Amino acid sequence: MTYTNFTLETDADNIALVTWDMPGKSMNVFTPEVMDELDAIIDATVADAGIKGVVITSGKSSFSGGADLSMIKSMFTFYHDEKARDPATAAQKLFDLVGRMTGLFRKLETCGKPWVSAINGTCMGGALEMSLACHGRVASNAKSVKLALPEVKVGIFPGAGGTQRVSRLANAQDALQMMTTGSSLTPARAKAMNLVHQVVDPDQLIPAAKQMIKDGLKPIAPWDERGYKVPGGGIWTPASAQLWPAAPAILRRETAGNYPGALAILKCVYEGLQVPFDTALKIEQRYFTQVLQTTEAFSMIRSLFVSMQELGKGARRPKDQPKSQLKHVGIVGAGFMGASIAYVTAAAGIRVTLIDRDMDAATKGKTHSEGLVKDSIGKERLTQDEATALLANITPSADYHDLKDADLVIEAVFEDRDVKKAVIEAVEAVLPEGALFASNTSTLPISGLAKSSKRPKDFIGIHFFSPVEKMMLTEVILGKETGDRALAVALDFVAAIKKTPIVVNDTRGFYVNRCVFRYIHEAYDMLIEGVPAAMIENAAKMAGMPVGPLSLNDEVAVDLSQKILKATVADLGPEAIDPKHLALINKMVDDLDRRGRKNGKGFYDYPAKPAKKTLWPGLKEFYPQKKPDEVDVKVLKQRLLVTIALEAARTIEEGIVTDPREADVGSILGFGFAPYTGGTLSYIDGMGLKTFVALCETLASAYGERFQPTPLLKEMAAKGETFYGRFDPYGVSKAA
Repeated sequence: MTYTNFTLETDADNIALVTWDMPGKSMNVFTPEVMDELDAIIDATVADAGIKGVVITSGKSSFSGGADLSMIKSMFTFYHDEKARDPATAAQKLFDLVGRMTGLFRKLETCGKPWVSAINGTCMGGALEMSLACHGRVASNAKSVKLALPEVKVGIFPGAGGTQRVSRLANAQDALQMMTTGSSLTPARAKAMNLVHQVVDPDQLIPAAKQMIKDGLKPIAPWDERGYKVPGGGIWTPASAQLWPAAPAILRRETAGNYPGALAILKCVYEGLQVPFDTALKIEQRYFTQVLQTTEAFSMIRSLFVSMQELGKGARRPKDQPKSQLKHVGIVGAGFMGASIAYVTAAAGIRVTLIDRDMDAATKGKTHSEGLVKDSIGKERLTQDEATALLANITPSADYHDLKDADLVIEAVFEDRDVKKAVIEAVEAVLPEGALFASNTSTLPISGLAKSSKRPKDFIGIHFFSPVEKMMLTEVILGKETGDRALAVALDFVAAIKKTPIVVNDTRGFYVNRCVFRYIHEAYDMLIEGVPAAMIENAAKMAGMPVGPLSLNDEVAVDLSQKILKATVADLGPEAIDPKHLALINKMVDDLDRRGRKNGKGFYDYPAKPAKKTLWPGLKEFYPQKKPDEVDVKVLKQRLLVTIALEAARTIEEGIVTDPREADVGSILGFGFAPYTGGTLSYIDGMGLKTFVALCETLASAYGERFQPTPLLKEMAAKGETFYGRFDPYGVSKAA
């Protein structure tokens, strides 16, 4: 029999080699067709009496990324349709559907012939669950090999036997840590956890896997053998008596109870380890079915899995523009941001000219990359040869003529219109026809900057976030005259440096910073009201934000907040800001020189390491303090999330953001907006427009007009609409 996604070859020792190599795909993924073929291969190898065992590997550089995008989406579509058709049976049908992969892997595990997974590259999610169902596992020691069950990061959990097999191979604490964080394991760490049996050189992978079968590998899982004992002795031991009472508390500290998938992992492991394996799989299947029905799972899968992939693959790229291959990128401004942009560009294999006012400044910018490279070598992320090649791609310069053959130039100089104007004119004097000019401004409108350009069609904004090498988001900002070709080239560049882009129209602060400063300004309002700073920060974390607004303000710099407030007054008049905010920040910066982390004092104090930062006690003296029991933490959480979501809704109403996927993904990747909500607009859609509007009106009556719902929100609430319905990014109504 021939297969589309696999090849099957039997060697002279009667060992079958199954190679997974999906045509037209850069990575193998599970689809219904793949599962059908794997099912048939299990039957075929069992039926062939001559086959002694099976090795399964990948024909690609990676092993597999797990479940396919369309298969994940289909689960939500299926449940949505079934619920509309027959609510009484929808959950049972979903339960049966999600059990397909569980049943397939259990069939492999109990087929009676030994299977060995030969893991040659990245092995994630369902692919690792399949490997755990194999009787032997061999992993290559190549640097690219990572093993993980990352499902919790997109709102679900390992629901095809993962929670049960990992917790029966590794000790419970390590198993819970791996699955509740979704963290990646190196082959060595996976071996130490007993998740793989051998780690070998890449050229020894298949021979080592076959040797396991030749050496008499048992075709039976440990938990199916008589006398099997769980690592550490199971649930009812003194060690477990210490672990299990603490585990939910630790999880709540880390997640504030916002992630149903993470809590389900604890339940699956705790309950599953007390019953026979097949019963444990049913428990896992039950919880997976339950989690799939939550708003959090739906929203997180849509934003963090589906939308991120679609945007990363160029969902907003003009279809009629040819693909561009950038060979030379110029960066003007070798400060922290410019140097960091140079690093990620060079890491993508693109030649970079790093320009500054003199060679000393430009060379200092390259030194930043040398530091990052040294750190990566130390962490074994780069080899010495790779590091040398990366640094060779960066050429410091003080001469604009070195940009004469650049495909793209990015300015990353001071947020000053006159400075940027001088740079634009100097670059365009030498820049070849058709080359693109991009500004990395974080606040200044692109259309205004483009007035200094002689070629506004080729002028665009590419806004990076700090630290550039870690932050996955970029904002691509369209000026009023920016052309489609400029957008296409910008998106091609962002794809080349492996970032996720969102495309926004021009406005002060664009999208992310508008939302970020609403978050920070709400904290100012709370301080002014007398809410203790610790309650503000803790409420933010309980609401799902990665850091509190005061901590975030310290990171972006308190004096930057001052500059933005003053610039807003200069451009739009004093009524455009709250004077109490400016008074607070003027006191922090001008009177007390508390500028944030950069000078070691802001809303927090930053002592020398290893001591941790602490909230500055002097904040208590700024305003009369409320007692903690006078403050409703639930309302604080609502205010912090609602103010951001309202700002996101305003950007949609103003036409700044036109695709709800970009609002959601941008809010999560840009500043960590409560990921369990799926992002700002999913937060609104998830609770329903009517409920959100009513909440806004309640907050407005208590805290001010800034919480008033916009006309668009009121209209959508009256019509029973959603953002993903009204602004459907696919052009037709879809469930996910």
